Amino acid sequence: MTSIAANLQAVTARIAAAARAAGRDPDEVRLLAVSKTWPASDVRAAADAGQLAFGENYVQEGAAKAEALADGGLEWHFIGPLQSNKTRVVATHFDWVHSIEREKIARRLSEQRDAHRPPLQVCIQVNVSGEASKSGIAPDELAALADAVAALPQLRLRGLMCIPEPTPDAALQRERFGLLRRLRDELIARGHALDTLSMGMSEDLEAAIAEGSTLVRVGSAIFGARARKTGMESTPA
Repeated sequence: MTSIAANLQAVTARIAAAARAAGRDPDEVRLLAVSKTWPASDVRAAADAGQLAFGENYVQEGAAKAEALADGGLEWHFIGPLQSNKTRVVATHFDWVHSIEREKIARRLSEQRDAHRPPLQVCIQVNVSGEASKSGIAPDELAALADAVAALPQLRLRGLMCIPEPTPDAALQRERFGLLRRLRDELIARGHALDTLSMGMSEDLEAAIAEGSTLVRVGSAIFGARARKTGMESTPA
């Protein structure tokens, strides 16, 4: 068993244990392997071990891997900050986008998605910890953006995503993840058919699963510690 395969097995077991501890079915929680900065060969090793969904933060790097591994039947999720001049590449090469925070970006993605392909699956990123430097829309602006995104023809609004400020305080972790869950529930009450809470990473996935996460984004626990890319925003996973 390769180290990546062994790591995947350990992470999967950790997710299952967290789900059971929260009284949930482990099958309710998907694993997104965050492969940013790692080569296509490592992604293929993970795919050979049964992992099919991968998250990328950098547009060109992710698109290149998607092209290189186009024969693998993999599902590609863009999870990083997205600028308007990169939306066409993302609309072309990715299946999901987790980091919608502006109507302009959502509109460009919809316009640039090939009409013959399935709609781009999207989540709105919410700033649940109030950091001025953190990406994501403010909670009180969420409902209007959700209505706008849901109306776009080549997008399908699936849920919400957050990247809270790192903290070792498990109670604070749960408080922030609980806020995202409540915001999701409010949107469902408004008529949105949402099924995804993209929250939880290597350091806090137990708290996220306890608060209802349906998709955890894990990188370092699968692929190892990564070098930070200079000049680019790097999001822990």
